[in-house]
Amino acid sequence: QVQLVESGGGLVRPGGSLRLSCATSGSIYGLYRLGWYRQAPGKEREFVATITSGGDPNYAEFVKGRFTLSRDIAKHTMNLQMNNLKPEDTAVYYCYTQSGYGTALVWGQGTQVTVSS
Repeated sequence: QVQLVESGGGLVRPGGSLRLSCATSGSIYGLYRLGWYRQAPGKEREFVATITSGGDPNYAEFVKGRFTLSRDIAKHTMNLQMNNLKPEDTAVYYCYTQSGYGTALVWGQGTQVTVSS
């Protein structure tokens, strides 16, 4: 089973930027879907961004215009560029992949993002 490892989290001031990366142990070419969720303390995990094979990224409303999801097939990685961060973006961010329609999602271990002055 493919393994995912996130990196790039940390502490940043409001208005700042971070770039999260998700390295996979296998090829991401042709995967049905991949992307990011996040979970804040005391809250349920929520959708952030996703991209399907051959499609354009889709974003949650609260990150549109601020976050950009990209993938590097040659390097087996996907990235989440996060700009203009807000305190409410504080959460553990998880990347995931899904090999095919209806198959189980594979999750990374998560990376902490804290936005605070």
